[in-house]
Amino acid sequence: MAQILSGKVVAKAIFANIKKEIEEHQLKPKLVIIIIGHDPAAEFYVQNLEKKGSKIGISVQTRKFTADISEADILKEISLLNDDKSIHGIMIQKPLPSHVAESKIVLAIDPAKDMDGFHPVNIGNMILDQAGFIPSTPAAVLEMLRFYNIETAGRKVVILGRSNIVGKPLANLLLRKDQTGNATVTVCHSRTKNLAEITNQADILIAAIGRANYVQPEMIKQNVVVIDVGVNQIVDLEKGQKYVGDVDFEKCSEKCSMITPVPGGVGTVTTAVLLNNVLKSTKKLTVQDNFIDEKWLKK
Repeated sequence: MAQILSGKVVAKAIFANIKKEIEEHQLKPKLVIIIIGHDPAAEFYVQNLEKKGSKIGISVQTRKFTADISEADILKEISLLNDDKSIHGIMIQKPLPSHVAESKIVLAIDPAKDMDGFHPVNIGNMILDQAGFIPSTPAAVLEMLRFYNIETAGRKVVILGRSNIVGKPLANLLLRKDQTGNATVTVCHSRTKNLAEITNQADILIAAIGRANYVQPEMIKQNVVVIDVGVNQIVDLEKGQKYVGDVDFEKCSEKCSMITPVPGGVGTVTTAVLLNNVLKSTKKLTVQDNFIDEKWLKK
C-alpha cells in the first residue's frame, strides 16, 4: 500500500514558520483580495484565507465588487493598492466577469505585490531562476516534494496538463538546479499520442489535467510517486457530491510508492504557500523602507 502524502502536515509546518517570523520581527503583513461577482466556491476559498491569516498574524481583507463593475474601475482600485505602503500583497480571485480582460488586470499589479505570481516579471524571474513570486499551486507541489524528501534529480517526471497556472510553471521549476529540480520533464496534453506509454515511464507523475479519476492503474508503473493536483466535484450515489482528484486514488494507490490524497493534499498546501508569499513580500518591502539587512530575506 502506498504512503499517503498528507498536505495538512506540510501546511501546518509552513503556517508555524510564518507565525514565528511575524512574531519575532513584529511584522504586520496585509493581503488584500479583490473578488468580483458572486461565486460560492471562490467566496469559500477567500473566507478560508481570512481565517487562516487571522490565526497566524496576517491581515487578510476582502474587497467585494458587483459583477457589472467596469474594467477601468478595477484598474483604478489596483493602482490605489499598489501605492498603499501598508498593503504587502494583492490577489485577484477568479473567475473574472467576461467583460474584464484578465491579462490587463495581471499586468496592472505591482510585481512586488503579486501574490499569485502571474505577472510577466515574476514568470520571467521564475524561468530565469531569479528571485520572485512563484504561482501557488506549483510551489505547493515543490513543498510536498521537499517535505517528504522525494528525490527529483535525474528522475523522469511526467506532468499531465500544460496550463499557465500549473503545468507550464511546474515544468520549469522541476528543471531548476536545486533540491526539487534537475529532473527530466515531459509535459503531456490533449494532443499527446500514446499517453499511457509515456506515463508508464514516469518515476513521478503529476496530474493536473482537470478530469475526475482520469489516471487509471494501467497508466502507471509499479512504485511510482503520484502527485494529484486535480480537484473535481462528482456525484457519488451513496455519499452525494464529493471531491476527487485526477487520479483514481483507490485503484492506483495499490501500485504507487507514494500518493497525495484529494482533498487533503496539494490544495491544502496551496493556501499556506500563498500566505507565505505575503510574508516574503512584507519582509522585502520592510527591508526597502527601513534599510534592514537584506540577509534576512534569505532565511
